[in-house]
Amino acid sequence: MRVQFLGGADTVTGSKHLVEVGSRRILLDCGLFQGFKLFRQRNWAALPVDARSIDAVVLSHAHLDHSGWLPVLLRHGFKGPVIATAATRALAEVLLLDAAHLQEEDARRANRHHYSRHSPALPLYTRADVQRTMTRFRPLEPGRELALDDCNLRLTPVGHLLGACAVTLSQRRFTLAFSGDLGRPDDLLMPPPQTLSRADAMLVESTYGNRLHPRGDPQAQLGRIVRETAQRGGSVLLPAFAVGRAQALLLLLQRLRAAGAIASQLPIFLDSPMAVQATALYQRHRGALRVSPHELRTLCDGVKLVSTAAQSMRLVGSRMPRVVISASGMATGGRVLHHLKAMAPDERHHIVMAGFQVGGSRGAHLLAGAREIKIHGQYVPVRAQVSALEGVSGHADANQVLDWLRALRKPPAQTFVVHGEPDAADALRLRIQDELQWSVQVPQHGTTVDL
Repeated sequence: MRVQFLGGADTVTGSKHLVEVGSRRILLDCGLFQGFKLFRQRNWAALPVDARSIDAVVLSHAHLDHSGWLPVLLRHGFKGPVIATAATRALAEVLLLDAAHLQEEDARRANRHHYSRHSPALPLYTRADVQRTMTRFRPLEPGRELALDDCNLRLTPVGHLLGACAVTLSQRRFTLAFSGDLGRPDDLLMPPPQTLSRADAMLVESTYGNRLHPRGDPQAQLGRIVRETAQRGGSVLLPAFAVGRAQALLLLLQRLRAAGAIASQLPIFLDSPMAVQATALYQRHRGALRVSPHELRTLCDGVKLVSTAAQSMRLVGSRMPRVVISASGMATGGRVLHHLKAMAPDERHHIVMAGFQVGGSRGAHLLAGAREIKIHGQYVPVRAQVSALEGVSGHADANQVLDWLRALRKPPAQTFVVHGEPDAADALRLRIQDELQWSVQVPQHGTTVDL
């Protein structure tokens, strides 16, 4: 086997690992680069290998940094299947269509207001591209093996997100494992990640490779923020990933209401059509979750669902105290930007970032204390209070990743730390080396290794 690291190797986004097994080429994940412009520019470049030579794509899960480049791959000539769980396929369709819609809208807005350096500004891909992409999906049930010539493929659930799995490729007696994104044992929505029995080579994610989750109670923290903000006449804005994070936040808010910790009459708005669709998918796949059927059924009870753009703009202009959940989670696009423009200059309001913020994103700038942020070509002052909501991340922390690795019956001959910021990836490398005594390295973007 041979692996070429085409994404997620020097950053926490753009996951793409090309595996050569005999005469076949299999791409593990096909993610979008996000964050710093240096990385986002890679989205516009072709792969260093001919897309037509790739026989199959295997998706670990649906998040855009793992699936969001698929339409571009097809446009470059890929004609093989995209293999994933049925839940990943369903979520990927929602995410990709929304990403294409946002790109089309951003391009139209940039061309109308002439703030792009490109003339004309173009979307990376369109909704029509996504519709063609979805015809390539082939579902694989977790735990079942699929033969790809002389190679066998298996998916193992790892929490994190509905449908998310680790990937193992076995050829004769050699097994390569890719963790995908690992979930937490105590996740609000997902069961603990299942472990693997063996791997001769391991690719492991390192999003939280240099940190541990706090022991505080996120529900209590969110309740305190909502009460204090409402008392001063302000509103709480929760930028949230529409898939996974929005549902976790709804669950916390419903539990706070039920406990009387926040006022039942305080309006809660879910301003993300994609989050509404994703919530329905979570309710449909309730057997894969750890939440009770009753809590899943009542997730949107008393929550005002904002469907149209006109309704969203009316909400932006409203002055009443409220809680607004809106996408995207790192404030890189979507309706949340209009809420940010309206709320950030007002010190009564509170902006709460719930989850990991990739370097270079607006969310990361806000948490770093930025006094102004650029939105739609204009600089907006930040006077609102900004906080991180700790403890709602869907990622395993460093200790939990190590525990998952320890479950292997014997150490892999080679371990590669991927999908993390450089400091996080190197911190996890050191812990694997020192605590597990494994042979481990952090590969660089574009490098190739023989297994």
